[in-house]
Amino acid sequence: MNNLNSLIKKMCPNGVPRVKIKDIALEMFRGSGIRREDISEEGIPCIRYGEIYTSYGVFFKKCLSHVDPSKVPCKKVLKKNDILFAITGEKVIDIGKCTAYVGDEEGLVGGDILVLRHKQNAKYLSYVLSTKDAIEQKGRGRVKSKVVHTNADSIGNISIPLPPINVQDAIVTFLDKFVYLREELLLELDLRDRQYEYYLNQILSFDDEEEK
Repeated sequence: MNNLNSLIKKMCPNGVPRVKIKDIALEMFRGSGIRREDISEEGIPCIRYGEIYTSYGVFFKKCLSHVDPSKVPCKKVLKKNDILFAITGEKVIDIGKCTAYVGDEEGLVGGDILVLRHKQNAKYLSYVLSTKDAIEQKGRGRVKSKVVHTNADSIGNISIPLPPINVQDAIVTFLDKFVYLREELLLELDLRDRQYEYYLNQILSFDDEEEK
């Protein structure tokens, strides 16, 4: 952490500048509808907005869903390092949740997703857009009805700190360690839960023991 702080001070002696998302965007566009009933195990990789809430973290390498491209009339392509925002949701605090796609295979983007294309470190952007400050800014741009919505203008006006690329890279390397550690702990917890369930049933199956 000390080395990281030293690098930030060296590269940004006057502080880390802030920019708006729209000012670093090469392109911002909405995905196109991919129906739930068209999702399959084969076809081209794709992502639907609900999966950003339920299935993806700060970044991901592979799409969990696939679709027959012939069933998507207006195709919006997913490329490496794109940032994907869910722009429809049920809660203000969740609106605009994002994830960075860091895989190599192109796919398709479903509706109610806003895609940000850029030249920054994708993981850095996704990390900084997951901070409390960014979440509060996303909530200000909501349009509320039965569900919560946001849009490209609101997302584009989010202000974030943006250090030079080498500092972004160093920050990502530091934060990635915690992501991978968390994944290892979750796997370990799942293993321990299975062991607990196994021994619980083995030890307390008194009736089965008597039959033997």
